[in-house]
Amino acid sequence: MSNIIDKNILICPCCQSSRLVENVRNFQCGSCKKKYPKVKNKYYFFKLKTSRQTDALDKAKSLLKKYWRLYDFSINLFSPVCPSMDLRKFIKKYIEKKKIIALNIGSGNSDLSRRISNIDIFPYNNVDLTCDIENIPIKDNSVDAIINVAVLEHVINPEKAIKEMRRILKKGGVIFSFFPFIQPFHASPNDYSRRTFEGTKLFYGDFKTIEIKNAGGPTSGLLWVLQEWIATAFSFGIKPIYQILAIVIMFLTFPVKFLDILFRHYPMAKNISSGFVYIGRKK
Repeated sequence: MSNIIDKNILICPCCQSSRLVENVRNFQCGSCKKKYPKVKNKYYFFKLKTSRQTDALDKAKSLLKKYWRLYDFSINLFSPVCPSMDLRKFIKKYIEKKKIIALNIGSGNSDLSRRISNIDIFPYNNVDLTCDIENIPIKDNSVDAIINVAVLEHVINPEKAIKEMRRILKKGGVIFSFFPFIQPFHASPNDYSRRTFEGTKLFYGDFKTIEIKNAGGPTSGLLWVLQEWIATAFSFGIKPIYQILAIVIMFLTFPVKFLDILFRHYPMAKNISSGFVYIGRKK
């Protein structure tokens, strides 16, 4: 069970006013008079315009996300990216057993800890606050820790999103973020950008770096591209065949990714790593 968001840190995303008046079914901004629905302790500051999903794997992921435990297990086991304990270690060190405000921004339907509140653009069951992460309805300097994993590549303006996260962090607050590097296109609902190791350092340049490390690793980067290549080459340009092959090949080859338990620690693994974990602190 996630942590209920403290309503005292919320602001109006339209005019940034903190004059939010709580009613039975909504919040109303005392400045611009805009209303935002709420159901019990869940707040809805954004309604996504739905787009048609055409990718078979994305459709399967969307269905599985309703069952978050099964989804998390499936992703960790069958996806081409080797899982790690980095996030778990971060939560244990900076969040667990502490009286702080911690957010998982772009959480999906996951539930990492009862100490963490979930924010996403989609109103999943485990999401406490639905909003656009390029315009987070939270006061400046009010959050102690932020988690953001495999989300920024799906944001049109990731630089704006990371500035928003820095804005709401307290001085000295910490962030755990993952940005992909060697990964094929994957729509959720779309996909826009990647970052190299050096690009990752620049992207988080307004933070004091604690650590940057390979996530997944070089085998994960190679495996995902290889899976896509095989599905593309042997589908002969027929999309339904490609979609079936992509799923079948993923299930047949996923064990190879576990080589990265060793390889991601090699110094030059960053040249073709699947992505990078960034841990930093607000200056």
